[in-house]
Formats: sequence, C-alpha cells, structure tokens
Amino acid sequence: MKLLFDACLSPKLVGRLGELFPGSMHVLGAGLEHNTPDLAIWEFARENGWTIVTADSDFVALVSERGAPPKVVRLQNCKLRLAEIELLLRRNAVLITEFWRSNRAILIISAR
Repeated sequence: MKLLFDACLSPKLVGRLGELFPGSMHVLGAGLEHNTPDLAIWEFARENGWTIVTADSDFVALVSERGAPPKVVRLQNCKLRLAEIELLLRRNAVLITEFWRSNRAILIISAR
C-alpha cells in the first residue's frame, strides 16, 4: 500500500510513518507543487496506484464523482500539529490497512 500525502499535510509524515507505510510519498516528492489542482493529484494517484491521504474534502467529492481508484483517506476535523497527525495515523494504521484491502473507496478518520 502506497500512501500519497496531500499538500495540506506535512512532507515530514513520509519519514515519520515510513515503517508503517513503506513506499509512501508526499505530493512534493512526486514532483507536484503545492498549487497543483486536486484533479491533477487525483489523476496522478489513479495512474500510479496511490491512496491519497488528505484533510481536504475535495478529494472525497472527486472519488464520489469519478469512482476509485484512487482510494482516499480523509482526516476530518484535522487542525492538528504534525505530531498529533502522526499519532492519529499510527492509531489508525490497522484500519487504514484494512480499508486498503477492502472494496471501499473512502475512509474518513475523525481527529475528534
């Protein structure tokens, strides 16, 4: 399972969660910019087998409109610091893995 962290999340998550989600990448590491349109990120993820992790609801709308792949993990109510986001993802690592193996297209994890 390869996670693609959206621009709204810190690139540091890739290294900090590398042992749980090896091969993951941030959009900046994929050669995409902070201002890359969501549709372009969605297309990149679809073409390259990534699951998008985001705090942005726009990706949920894209998957609802266009279907999966890619799958989307949405961090809802996520106005957290880096360490708190890391902890949230660590606490939900099994859930994320089960989601990736499932037929579901969207996983919403609430920070509250």
